[in-house]
Amino acid sequence: MMNAFAKAAIVGVGELKPTRTTNGATTLGMIAEVVKRAVEDAGLEKDAIDGLLVGPQVGETPQHVPATVAEYLGLQPKMSNVVDLGGASGAGMVWRAAAAIAAGMCEAVVCVLANTREAEAPRSPNRNPIREFDVPFGASGANIPYAMLMQRHMAEFGSTPRQFAQIAAWARHNAQHNPDAIFYGKPATVDDVLASPFVTSPLHLFEIVMPVAGGEAVVVTSAQRARTLRHRPVHLLGAGEKITHRALSQAPSLTTGPLKPSMMQAFSQAGVKADDMHLLSLYDCYTVMTAITLEDAGLCRPGQFGRWVEEHSLGFDGDRPLNTHGGQLGFGQPDLAGGMTHIVEAVRQLRHTAGARQIANANLALVTGNGATMSEATALILGGA
Repeated sequence: MMNAFAKAAIVGVGELKPTRTTNGATTLGMIAEVVKRAVEDAGLEKDAIDGLLVGPQVGETPQHVPATVAEYLGLQPKMSNVVDLGGASGAGMVWRAAAAIAAGMCEAVVCVLANTREAEAPRSPNRNPIREFDVPFGASGANIPYAMLMQRHMAEFGSTPRQFAQIAAWARHNAQHNPDAIFYGKPATVDDVLASPFVTSPLHLFEIVMPVAGGEAVVVTSAQRARTLRHRPVHLLGAGEKITHRALSQAPSLTTGPLKPSMMQAFSQAGVKADDMHLLSLYDCYTVMTAITLEDAGLCRPGQFGRWVEEHSLGFDGDRPLNTHGGQLGFGQPDLAGGMTHIVEAVRQLRHTAGARQIANANLALVTGNGATMSEATALILGGA
């Protein structure tokens, strides 16, 4: 039986080239530009958009976000919402758009994430419980919690720094074939990764994403309308989502996460398995996140990602293409839009429009999103028509 998500397809994508900082740009302005690109790519008129999903806009637009964005874009959507799942927000938007279409709430939804990055950006107040249970003991920011995940994996399974570094080196390899990547023209070998400074031991600088400004948007519409538009539709075949905790001290495990049940649900809905994928478009805020995702997907046994990485070629022209746009490790992480870069790249690969980095005969892709510290997880199975 066809699942409800299969009634929808991604038909338009928009992307802003990442930059280290912005000078006077506004998030609303960047949202407007990237949505314009996505709607034009879909071959739709603006008035055809009747659904809007946006991310939280802390600081610039703290309340009434969908209404503010809709007004700025000149839209009057029948369905709108804020999706607040950190790096999993982009993938979470896609299945919510498909569900709204399947429910008859609307027919064409634009999903958008964008952010500015000023050199002296103000920080928002944060008063959630993580400030009581983790931060007083030194686990502040993102680097330290992810370093703890990596340290635990090394202690429990004997994985090595060189095995983790290979993931970063492959990301830089793929970024050399994407002129928009922040590290285009800047390859890095495994030795380069290991020679980069420690940020938080055992994490090296090149194993951590480069924060950038940027924006990403996709248009999701009904499968029926998708057949009439200009591009090869990319259908949503399966989706899964799971949230387990916020503070690392409350995590059920440090070596497996909520992406495991999310991916299993997505695979089951689509009737496929991890080994069937032509593209792995995996959220990669840190090398350890990619390593654990490979294991949780069932591509290798728990603790064995290192051997799997050593045995495979992860380039766009390899036997297991991984993050062919460079991933966030090579492309850059435009804040919450970083997760949506994996969706945009999967759409391009499944349309067969990825240019110099095109995977031969790509037809199935796994896309994952991850929020907070391995806390919020969303997985999508996308398929070409």
